[in-house]
Amino acid sequence: MKKYIVFFACLQAILWSCDSGQKTDKSVEHNYTAEPYEDNNHKHAESEDCDHEHDHEHETEHNHADDEERGHSCDTHGSAKEEQSHADEIVFTSEQTKSAGLETVTVKPGKFHQVIKTSGQILPAQGDEVTVSATANGIVSFNKASLNEGAAVKGGESLISISSKNLVDGDPIVKAKLAYDIAQREFQRAESLIADKLIPEKEYNEIKLNHENAKAAYQAIGLRSTARGVNIPAPVSGFVKSKLVAEGQYVDVGQPLMTVTRNQKLQLRADVPERYYKDLGSVNSANFRTSYDKTIHRLSDLNGKPVSYGRSINSREYSLPANFEFDNTGQFVSGSYVEVYLLGQPRENVMAIPLSSLTEEQGVYFVYLQTRPDAYKKQEVKTGANDGGFVEILSGLKKGDRVVSKGVYHVKLASTASAVPHAHEH
Repeated sequence: MKKYIVFFACLQAILWSCDSGQKTDKSVEHNYTAEPYEDNNHKHAESEDCDHEHDHEHETEHNHADDEERGHSCDTHGSAKEEQSHADEIVFTSEQTKSAGLETVTVKPGKFHQVIKTSGQILPAQGDEVTVSATANGIVSFNKASLNEGAAVKGGESLISISSKNLVDGDPIVKAKLAYDIAQREFQRAESLIADKLIPEKEYNEIKLNHENAKAAYQAIGLRSTARGVNIPAPVSGFVKSKLVAEGQYVDVGQPLMTVTRNQKLQLRADVPERYYKDLGSVNSANFRTSYDKTIHRLSDLNGKPVSYGRSINSREYSLPANFEFDNTGQFVSGSYVEVYLLGQPRENVMAIPLSSLTEEQGVYFVYLQTRPDAYKKQEVKTGANDGGFVEILSGLKKGDRVVSKGVYHVKLASTASAVPHAHEH
């Protein structure tokens, strides 16, 4: 029994010894594995100042990187703002501006009239146009080879001859001459008889009257007769406005042959809707534009003045006429139809720019502002009345703005499609 106890004790001792050895190996292995961590902790502990400096440098680098990133972000944001502020500008160099013919005006308040826009017609002025009529029956022949509309004539110049030589009724010149000769012989006989009181005074007066009538008839025709017939002269110097007969045509006494105009004065008749009747009294001038000339013409530049305006409306028209007279400078056609801008009372402190400054897109009006000497910007505006040359600006512009007034469509094309050579958009 004692032997078993001793054996068991020895076995326990051996087992304890082996277990202790395994624990030692594990502890050594654990210590070896954790050694770098312990050494690292030890280093941090012993060199704390150095580690703090390292952390400070790391933090400084990190902050510097943040600052750089923040500065780059600010610069980028500023550049984006600047780029956005110039994104809608159209740049033109001085050479391109000169080539495109760009001109600008400075916006400032001024005087602007009330405007009534309507249509009208250019007519000859009273007394400036004369109708030439036939003074005898007969066949027409022209005394000038190129007697057509627009031909210049001089007062007293022979225009037309009327011949009745081959007519059934006979030549009126011959008939007037015969009648005058007979009347003259009868009158001479009566004068010799009345001296001796051989005929009553009443009969003498009748013979005398007949003689005077025959003389006047013959002088009216005979003194102006030529080998070609009765001569019809030009009553005034001017231009042939219309030729009413043709070569070889038969005419009667008093029939119109042609119209001659001095072409010095013309009338402008504006057809004003009746709703503006109360404003007609304040109209003192007008501007107009013809279909063959896009220029706006001002009566104030043509020595124009108002003549009259209608006070009633007839059954054939639904407008009131407003009549003006002005000098003809040779560039207007009598009878032509025109656009008319009647000018009424002036208004002060109105913003107005040249009509040529406007562009229109789907009913919205724009102008181009000069933002820098070589840059322009599109600006929307609201417009009021226009007098054919200038337009009232209700909003969108302020005093001192510089607006493109000439060459606007070059700027418009450059802003939309870069159509102008070398002009580009930022």
